[in-house]
Amino acid sequence: MRETIAAIATGPVQGAIGIVRVSGPDAIIVLDQVFRPDHGSSMAEKPSSRLIYGSLLAKDGAVIDKCLACVMRAPHSYTGENMAEIQCHGSQAILSAVLTALFAHGVVQAEPGEFTRRAFVNGKMDLSGAEAVHDLVTAQTAQAAENAAAQLEGAVGGKIVEIRQKIVDLVSEFLAVVDYPDEEIDSVLFENACEILHNATRDLYRLAESYEYGRILREGVPCTILGRPNAGKSSLLNALAGVERAIVTDIPGTTRDVIEETIRIGAVVLRMYDTAGLRDTSDPVEKIGIDRAMKQASSAHLILAVFDSSDDISDEDLMVIARTHGKRAIAVINKSDLPSAINMQSIRRHFQHVVAVSAKNGDGLKELYELIPKVVGMDGAVYDGGIITNARQAAALARAAERCEAAFCAAESGMTPDAVVMDAEGAIAALGEITGQSVTDDIISNIFEKFCVGK
Repeated sequence: MRETIAAIATGPVQGAIGIVRVSGPDAIIVLDQVFRPDHGSSMAEKPSSRLIYGSLLAKDGAVIDKCLACVMRAPHSYTGENMAEIQCHGSQAILSAVLTALFAHGVVQAEPGEFTRRAFVNGKMDLSGAEAVHDLVTAQTAQAAENAAAQLEGAVGGKIVEIRQKIVDLVSEFLAVVDYPDEEIDSVLFENACEILHNATRDLYRLAESYEYGRILREGVPCTILGRPNAGKSSLLNALAGVERAIVTDIPGTTRDVIEETIRIGAVVLRMYDTAGLRDTSDPVEKIGIDRAMKQASSAHLILAVFDSSDDISDEDLMVIARTHGKRAIAVINKSDLPSAINMQSIRRHFQHVVAVSAKNGDGLKELYELIPKVVGMDGAVYDGGIITNARQAAALARAAERCEAAFCAAESGMTPDAVVMDAEGAIAALGEITGQSVTDDIISNIFEKFCVGK
């Protein structure tokens, strides 16, 4: 028999309310051991999903807290098992006392992601839905949460199941032909197969390619601020962050190392890196900082190239321009509050996107905020669950698309049915990895190990 598990479901900080979840065959029985309703019958006799007020009891019967509790009976619960939930005051001392009381009655500590894993095993959601739960918990923006919620509702899993079933039906038809090799093959069979496989290939590639944006939505955009000394890089970081994150002085070379800050701009999370000013220097410490700046620029998804509008383009500025070639980049012409001396024509020759700002007084920052999502490709995106945010799913989708494409080519060229079947079955297996229909226990364990305890 599966063990009954429990875990704290709220964060490890003091709050007004803390929640402890229990799931398993003895969840309701154990709740009756540790919770006494103030009025009426035991929790075993209470209706499902109704909050009841009462006393929370330690093993010796002492009252731990006055709180709320409810039961959720199988199969109509998150895990598909009997569940109980205790909503008590949120101090860590009380929450620990609740767990101690539950453990005294044979309940065991839940592993990371064990509640959601049980939901998957019990058929309450497929594997893509389970991964969407993790995305919801870790979402950094409202848009990321919206996309994950749609995936939890089946935006990805439902589409994959539909495509997979069409290919399964196609394979069944072709296998029937293989079983009777002496019969003439109807050309309509190949025509139908080509249409199904062509549409599947297109849809699967489209989903797989959305991961480029999904990774931005989930992980954020690595964004390097690059510029010569005293161009105002650190001032720009501080202005965007809204706090004095970096030291700002008039002394060139103040920033010696990479400074990181996370900033949210609409649907985009920027993982911003302020770097040492680029210039030739004999200072060994500053040189290390410049080398790190170069390395950071190489791995950046977006570069904010900062130029001093009060001075003309220098050799150091040319070093900055050279580092932006082949990258998504915005030329940020800083110090717009001062008289302009920069050659804007030269800047515009090298940059498609240019915005003038004053990090000192905030002029132009709104235009920069609006430009960044456009440059990284997230402007006007629809967060209906169609953006893949999971590398595992993206890889499986790409494999499925490739096998569908190969099966399509085999069907279109009139190859033998078994050639079509071989690649089509490969696509079926890859799609099954996404929903959990054909995935190993090791992969499942790896997925749920990334969850927090209590979810």
